[in-house]
Order: sequence, then structure tokens, then C-alpha cells
Amino acid sequence: MLQSKLFYKTTREKSPDVESVSHDLLTRAGFVDQLMAGVFTFLPLGFRVLKNIEDIIRKNMEEAGAQEILMPVLHPKENWQKTGRWNSLDILFKVKGSGGREYALGPTHEEVVSPLAKKFVFSYKDLPFSVFQIQTKFRDELRAKSGILRTREFLMKDMYSFHSSLQDMADHYEKMKKVYFNIFNVLGIGKETYLTFASGGTFSKYSHEFQMVTEAGEDIIYICNKCKTAVNKEIKSETPACPTCSSDSFEEKKAVEVGNIFTLGSKFSLPFELKFKDKEGQEQPVLMGCYGIGLGRAMGAIVEASHDEKGIIWPKEIAPFFAHLISVGDSKRVENTTQKVYQGLQRQGIKVLYDDRQDKSVGEKFAEADLIGIPYRIVISEKTLDKNSGEIKERGKSKIELIQLGKLGKFIGS
Repeated sequence: MLQSKLFYKTTREKSPDVESVSHDLLTRAGFVDQLMAGVFTFLPLGFRVLKNIEDIIRKNMEEAGAQEILMPVLHPKENWQKTGRWNSLDILFKVKGSGGREYALGPTHEEVVSPLAKKFVFSYKDLPFSVFQIQTKFRDELRAKSGILRTREFLMKDMYSFHSSLQDMADHYEKMKKVYFNIFNVLGIGKETYLTFASGGTFSKYSHEFQMVTEAGEDIIYICNKCKTAVNKEIKSETPACPTCSSDSFEEKKAVEVGNIFTLGSKFSLPFELKFKDKEGQEQPVLMGCYGIGLGRAMGAIVEASHDEKGIIWPKEIAPFFAHLISVGDSKRVENTTQKVYQGLQRQGIKVLYDDRQDKSVGEKFAEADLIGIPYRIVISEKTLDKNSGEIKERGKSKIELIQLGKLGKFIGS
């Protein structure tokens, strides 16, 4: 990608309206644009990051045996009335169509996936299975804040599993804990993320949140000093000892929830009469679990965890580009060689942002590269060409290396 053609704009000065580091940096670096409170446009740089996060999540869901579907965002009022959540869920967006008919804009999809599964599940032989989607959600948050960490419209991965027994549901639930941590490790936030006990499990005392420690977080968690599991603030008073190791020594931290998992049991299958016949021919309610990750929130959390005073430091797996190629000087020698390097890296399958702009100083180019946070910066100048090399610096590190032009791709790809 030629930077002169990139649809973006960077800003040096911090906006007085931002409430978190991620909101500030993602806005100033040209990744997102705020339309109104809690609603954002993902610009090309931000959209590339979002798609990389999506690919990582999708890969892990498929490896866990889930199949991808896509469900509607517009839901009939009747489905939400069946579960009692039309009047009880205060974040539900309600819209009225022609003829006065009312609909919900989906904040979650239990009211859609349960009647969907009913059309396919008849016998114990049809179970277990799981489906997931990556879909837009709408939630009428009382106060959207902290940029993309808490929004009213957002992209979310929600997965639903269906089981014939409590043991099978519990086994799958434990499996998904490991899958989630694998995702967060790849995203670069695994070390800052804690499995956090929360209330809300239908067939167990607890549900679980995955909370990443950050000063931008709105949640308070208590991390066990012995085993490093955590308890959220809402249940801490009734859980004085760690549910995992019984220790009573905790450290209080601010955090943001980057994922959650629930055992739903028959909570949503019963209202829709989602049942199956067991081996004895008796009807039983299908048991369910649900597993969510907000993609935009994950993106914001990554920036909260990985930045410095100069800008963002993207993990290599989700960066919008892998290399930021910068030409220094206006000689034809530099221009032609940089163009050849650009084409060569592309042929090797390396995603490159080439700063080909002639109206920016070296200092401006370097400052913008640090703000955007692409993993490798490659500089081509008269000085480096005298040694038939390019200058490589990894974002967030001070070491600079001269690498021969023909080995640049191999060096950053190793």
C-alpha cells in the first residue's frame, strides 16, 4: 500500500475529549473515526486490524469444532417476549416498522439461535454441536465511553453450544476456557488477562469473564495472590476466599472485560421448546452454553496493553501491515531502489506500507511511523545504499540493524 494513497489522517495533539489511551491513539493514528458517542467508523488501518483479529478468532473457533453461521440483527418482538427479556433487558434497542410492528436490534442472539436449533435437533444423535458468528450487535449503553472499549454498536463473536447432558456441557465449557486463553495469547494480551469468577451461571454458581488489567477499565477485579485467578467486584462480598485455591489474599485492579462464557443450561431452550429424545425415547431439554468476544473491545484492549509515549506497538499477528517502508532523500537512486524493495517484499507475501510521500520531512515520517505502530520500520537512504542495505528497526525497540537489500524479507519474516 502506498501511504500517499492511504485513506487516513494523523493528528499530533491529543484530543481533550478522549477517555482512554486506546481512544486517543487509535483516533490520532487514523485507525478509527467517531461518528457519535459509542459509534465508530473503522478506517482502512483499523479495519485491517479488525479483520486480523477476526481471522484469529475464527481459526480458533473452527479448531474447537464450531461451524460459522450468520444470523439476522433484526429480531421479532415475539421471540424476546418468550424469554421475558423484551421488558427486562434495559440495553435493548427497540424499533418500530410499518404497521406499527416492533422489532429488537440484537444485543445478543439466544432468542434467534434457540428456535433455529429447534429445526435441526430431534434426537440425542443430533448432539452435541456448536455454531458461531461474527456479527454486529447493538446495546443501548447508558454511557458509552473509553472509545471502542464500550460502544453502542460493535462487532462480536458469539458462539453457542448445544448438549444432551450436564457433563458434556461442562466438558465443553472447560475446553473453551483454554481456547479463549489461546486467542488472547495470540492477540498479545494473555499475560494481562485473568480468568475471573462472576455470578450468572445457570447450572453452576459462577460464570466466567476474561478481564484484562488496565487503568482504562471500568470493572474492579480481585486477583488471588496465590493462584492468579480473579473474582469480580459484584460477587466479592459473598466470595471472601478464592474459589480455586481458597486463599484469602487478593490484589485489587481495574480491568476491562475482553470475553465471557456462560453455562445457559435450559434457560433459553425451554421457552422455545428446544428438546430432544434421549436413548430411552424420553423428551429432554437441550442444554446450552454461550461464549462471547467483542472484536473492537479486543482491539482497544491490545492498544491499552501495547503502546509507549510515541504511539501504538502492534503485535505482529494483528498489525495492519508487517513492514513500514520509508524512503529518505529525493534522489532517483533512493526512489528506484525503494520501489524495487517494495515490490520484492510484496512478492514474498509481506504486507508493506510504503511511505512514498515527498512532502514530509524525515522527522515527520518517523514520528508518524511510531504513532501507527507497524512492527518493522525499513529505511532506505543514500547512506544505507552505499552499503547495499536497508536500515531495520523493530517498533518498541531501540536496536537498529543494517540488512542487505536481498535479505530484508527473510530477516523480518524469520
